[in-house]
Amino acid sequence: MEERDINAYKKFGAHLKNLELEATCVLGLGPDENPISESKAIREKAVVRLKEAIDCAHVLGSKIICGPFHSAFAIFLDRHPPSDSEYKWSAEVLRTAGEYAAQADITLACEALNRFECYLCNTMEQLTRLVNKVDHPNVKAMFDTHHANIEEKKIGDAIRMIAPVLAHVHISENDRGTPGDGHIPWDETFAALAEVKYKGWLTIEAFTRNDPNFANAINVWREYSQPWDMAEKDFCLLMRC
Repeated sequence: MEERDINAYKKFGAHLKNLELEATCVLGLGPDENPISESKAIREKAVVRLKEAIDCAHVLGSKIICGPFHSAFAIFLDRHPPSDSEYKWSAEVLRTAGEYAAQADITLACEALNRFECYLCNTMEQLTRLVNKVDHPNVKAMFDTHHANIEEKKIGDAIRMIAPVLAHVHISENDRGTPGDGHIPWDETFAALAEVKYKGWLTIEAFTRNDPNFANAINVWREYSQPWDMAEKDFCLLMRC
């Protein structure tokens, strides 16, 4: 569907409702709408883009928008570590968006990415810092097993750290293929989620090249698993939770 066509989201939302299905949304931002840009005008564009996404999610019927919208995807500016100013700017953008999201009863769940895809939030420690700085009940955090596999020392410890602000979880294998076929420590992951009494979504995130444009945008250059194998085996994995 057209990315910003609210009528398309409304139509699809009605279809999901007829099927008795729920939905979650994912959002990424580009360089022209970067929440941590030095340019106030660009940061204001980030707020506009987040509000557009909230409107689309609302008519779709989604209560969650997750993703790395704390900063622009794969933009490294002057190749420096995150600064206090960048955390401040991101928090200001997210707080404004959180106030708007509250009107639609939508939670914004920020995602930490690995060091090759962003630099503001790579770890749960950094993400906790940002969410606490935002200090809004509609701005929370999400945990992604793929990124945590790269950046965290221990999966369980990372989950326990983010637990107070955790609103969403992505289940993703180390190679982005079928969860359970790689080396993510699933027993440790599910045990930690149970320990912190996480009750939210467990969303499978496994990629293929079925949609070349999307695959190219996220650097998916090969098939990690057969698409139907992902669907069938992912269901079996979640039955372990």
